[in-house]
Amino acid sequence: MKRARQREAGKPDRGAQQAAAAELAIAALTFIAEEPERLGRFLALSGIGPESLRAAARDGGFLLGVLDYLLGDESLLLTFAEQAAIDPADVAAARDVLAGETPQVS
Repeated sequence: MKRARQREAGKPDRGAQQAAAAELAIAALTFIAEEPERLGRFLALSGIGPESLRAAARDGGFLLGVLDYLLGDESLLLTFAEQAAIDPADVAAARDVLAGETPQVS
């Protein structure tokens, strides 16, 4: 009953939040992969090989790492947010959802 009330109040359920956060992380990964220099740096720092990228993208922990990576580079974050037409704070909120934390609403 409580979930039904939350959905009625306009709050998305946890599953919908997880799906939206994963979708944003995949968009961020796509953004990183669009430019060889960005991708090379990401792969070097993550320790993952390009051949493993597709499989890793199915892992929630990896997607969390993608958002952490983006949040660790303000310039890259702002470029991604502008290209995706989102607020940079949305990336932090998606990161919190993937980490199992309750996103902060401002």
